[in-house]
Amino acid sequence: MEKDIGKINKGEFQGTVTEIVIGVREYNGRVGVDIREFVESEKYTGPTKKGLRIPAESFQKFKEMINSITDEDLKEEAQPEDAGEKEKASEPGQETLPDY
Repeated sequence: MEKDIGKINKGEFQGTVTEIVIGVREYNGRVGVDIREFVESEKYTGPTKKGLRIPAESFQKFKEMINSITDEDLKEEAQPEDAGEKEKASEPGQETLPDY
């Protein structure tokens, strides 16, 4: 069994286009959901080793976990305006260094 569900364009770098492809595939006689990077370049077009396979018997749990992610979870936290720019107070003539 082989069925593509959808693709997400991950981007292009130095002439190589990368997509994330989600599909239902059979591997070693077992069906599962495959989430894998596919590349298209001058040298090679096809799947890569980067990806994962969810066995059919674990898919319901995986689906519940994915569905539990909310839009709020995906928002970046606001950073204070001076984050990373905080400097230690110094005496005149001394160099001011940022906190790391």
